[in-house]
Amino acid sequence: MATGRTHRPATRSRGIPEATVARLPLYLRALTALSERSVPTVSSEELAAAAGVNSAKLRKDFSYLGSYGTRGVGYDVEYLVYQISRELGLTQDWPVVIVGIGNLGAALANYGGFASRGFRVAALIDADPAMAGKQVAGISVQHSDGLEKIISDNGVSIGVITTPPGVAQAVCDRLVAAGVTSILNFAPTVLTVPDGVDVRKVDLSIELQILAFHEQRKAGEEAAANENAVPAPAGRADSTDQGPDGDVPAVMPA
Repeated sequence: MATGRTHRPATRSRGIPEATVARLPLYLRALTALSERSVPTVSSEELAAAAGVNSAKLRKDFSYLGSYGTRGVGYDVEYLVYQISRELGLTQDWPVVIVGIGNLGAALANYGGFASRGFRVAALIDADPAMAGKQVAGISVQHSDGLEKIISDNGVSIGVITTPPGVAQAVCDRLVAAGVTSILNFAPTVLTVPDGVDVRKVDLSIELQILAFHEQRKAGEEAAANENAVPAPAGRADSTDQGPDGDVPAVMPA
């Protein structure tokens, strides 16, 4: 049986802020790209730019890990990859179950990045009897009636919910009761979980709405800029024939 359920990342006990934890995967992604290009060292400025943060924040984040770099040299790429991977708990195998094998669930099952990042899709579960036994990404879909046994047999501590919103809470409750302590929720609904269970929510519609807000604001700023850029109506040229008010031609006496 896998041992993933009994081992938790040490971030909380070490007092690393949640904001820093949220940025560690960004650093790891940038560092992995550098490692694949055989880049041995990287400066805080270069790594911060690649991760999309400022260098002062990066140096502060790394100080929580005990990494301070070497003046004039920077950070050792391979060591940082190992250090962040260890801090995130990615140096061990994490079995994951995906519940709800519709289009999104199937797409996640086919995602090739899980294995390289410390995760193994241990099981695919769906409530539709017609899905049972079907192969998705080389894994046989199992019926939800066996959810608890599947989790127990595979030592699963991380569950991914990709079901319709109406059944997501019931699925969540079953996962938690079976021993799952971390849930990634793609269903467009808020889940209620007991203390000790972590939930991360991924709502694509909310992300798109936020982007729509920014697009609308940019369009408004552009329209305002164009309006301010319209030149004022040209005045009439000065003429010796202008009247006393400078606009109406003077009336010459007869």
